[in-house]
Amino acid sequence: MSGSPVPSRRTLLKGAAAVPAAGLGLTACSESGPGRPTGPVDVGAESEVPQGGAKLDRKHNVVVSRDSAGSLKAFSTICTHAQCPIAKLDGTKLTCTCHGSQFDATTGEVLHAPATEPLKELSVKVENGRIVASPSA
Repeated sequence: MSGSPVPSRRTLLKGAAAVPAAGLGLTACSESGPGRPTGPVDVGAESEVPQGGAKLDRKHNVVVSRDSAGSLKAFSTICTHAQCPIAKLDGTKLTCTCHGSQFDATTGEVLHAPATEPLKELSVKVENGRIVASPSA
């Protein structure tokens, strides 16, 4: 082993904690908040969202759902508890793997704490067969 000092556990943990925070800083400056769309985003073909179902777009942190009448809704998938991106969709239930909060993908409402605030609703429309979501005005 070389003569270099070995960093303490505390130093290593501090460094590891700083890396994700630095990455969030790149998106935290947007008016819409960290990881939320700042403008219109194409989340896929309209045919990809079944009636009564939902589609999660991890790249843009958006979920789009279609109710039984065929109407589309879109929500940001940045958890309102600790701002983690939600990466799990089971049917119409979104689960944040950071702390276990759960949300209804059709309403944005909290199903399971620790989150207490619903997901931010986005505007959604269909253009040329593609679903476009954007921050609400």
